[in-house]
Amino acid sequence: MSKSSAGQTAPRIICISSGKGGVGKTSMAVNLAVALADQGKRVLLIDGDLGLANVDILLGLNTRHTLQETVEEGRDPADLLVEIVPGFSLLPASSGVPEMASLTYEEQAFLTEMLDQVIGGFDFVLVDTAAGIGDSVLWFNRWASENIVVLSPDPTALTDAYALIKVLASRYNRRRFHLVINSVASKKEGVAVFDNMSKVLGTFLKITPLLLGTVPLDRAVSNAIRTQKPFMLAQPDSRPSLAVASMASSLLPLAATP
Repeated sequence: MSKSSAGQTAPRIICISSGKGGVGKTSMAVNLAVALADQGKRVLLIDGDLGLANVDILLGLNTRHTLQETVEEGRDPADLLVEIVPGFSLLPASSGVPEMASLTYEEQAFLTEMLDQVIGGFDFVLVDTAAGIGDSVLWFNRWASENIVVLSPDPTALTDAYALIKVLASRYNRRRFHLVINSVASKKEGVAVFDNMSKVLGTFLKITPLLLGTVPLDRAVSNAIRTQKPFMLAQPDSRPSLAVASMASSLLPLAATP
């Protein structure tokens, strides 16, 4: 891992994506950020769904300033940070702004430069991308040092997750993927879904994915979405919270890995 100009170790940038919407990707990003902060890490969550942001909705926030101001006005992203809990800050994006979903190459380069200036004070930078394989999704995944793909047992989620991984592998030579199997009836089901995906990725792309964890289908998740409070905070002893806390523990060594 590189060193910042201040001599600090650069943060580990982790992109959290999914092939299709509705698999719980944003909820996973938010709760993983809470879990890492709870384990003593400084975490920045970037809402990377630049045109249809919704991290702020899951957190019950009414954000006035977003990354749109950085792109259009050159505003320092550090001025946009919102502290959610100690150790966990959010960099919000705009919603209902289609232009932000299709930035030009020059705008992407400018935004990357601005983001590089603000992430130095963090141990982990999580990016919650849009679903699918749009330009911003691919760009954020290239910027990241680690790639997490969230999927559910739904066959369409499996197919679309494979498509996303295929594009990142074939176009950008990404070979290391952490998979999260969300909304499973049991851990056995989650492992079976992972084994199936792993077999397909190995056969057709020669990729061996890593299982970051499985998250059970639980009322704590739907309650968290409805009340706009992460289940890691609202119900820290729930099964989903324990699962995400375990994932965060698995990611901790990455903060010290070059």
